[in-house]
Amino acid sequence: MTAQGNVPGIDTTKPHSARMYDYYLGGKTHYEVDVQAAEAVVATVPFAGAMARANRDFMIRATRWLALEAGVRQFLDIGSGIPTEPNLHQVAQSVAPEARVVYTDNDPIVLQYAQALLHSTSEGRTAYLQADAAKPQTIVESDELRATLDLSRPVALSVNALFHFVPDDWRPYEILSGLLDQLPSGSYLCLSHATTDVGDPALEALGREVEEIYAQGGTTLRLRNRTEISRFFDGLELVEPGIVMAHKWRPDPGQPTELEEGQPSMFAGLARKP
Repeated sequence: MTAQGNVPGIDTTKPHSARMYDYYLGGKTHYEVDVQAAEAVVATVPFAGAMARANRDFMIRATRWLALEAGVRQFLDIGSGIPTEPNLHQVAQSVAPEARVVYTDNDPIVLQYAQALLHSTSEGRTAYLQADAAKPQTIVESDELRATLDLSRPVALSVNALFHFVPDDWRPYEILSGLLDQLPSGSYLCLSHATTDVGDPALEALGREVEEIYAQGGTTLRLRNRTEISRFFDGLELVEPGIVMAHKWRPDPGQPTELEEGQPSMFAGLARKP
């Protein structure tokens, strides 16, 4: 099933990374052009869907840890993507009903479905901001964010599966620093990032093919190695087990994984701002 109708501002002639991700997750908010591109990726990397679901599960576990173990009550999710239950606020508010969450994205199709992100508990609050992650000041200085979050108190910044769509010439490390600089001590960074650094030359070559599939659709996919991804956490205190594959970050006891041994998901980590 595909998204209904043509929404103003949405180009249905080219695949879009958010809609492709929705397809990997088994969602319904995508068009035929997205299906074709996503299927080309799956034909190249058959476990691409499992990788996406592993990343989703990492978000759930990390958010739950932040709310339950770290006591975080404020969350800023940048590049939130098309809503897929459970959404981040549902996870956080299941632990702490008073949790507050701001979602941001610059994709018009996410704006169309953003109402699903605003069903907060009565004790908490959620807000959606249409903004560009490449311009962090427009996020942290927005009325929506300031009305929802208190930036004098710790905030968990979630940038899952975002920065591999930020090319080097956009200065991704500076973008992230610009966001973290606005958050107080005790805040957290939750980040996942696709990679070709998996210790298997054959899989690494397939990753380059996937980059080309995205490029053909007009999207830059920049798969970084472990060293490059580690730079995003510079100056922060990593939470154990550090930077690992998403499906290996604090897996729930007995939780099965679709990925076979040796198959990667994404590098993922959680870290505290001192």
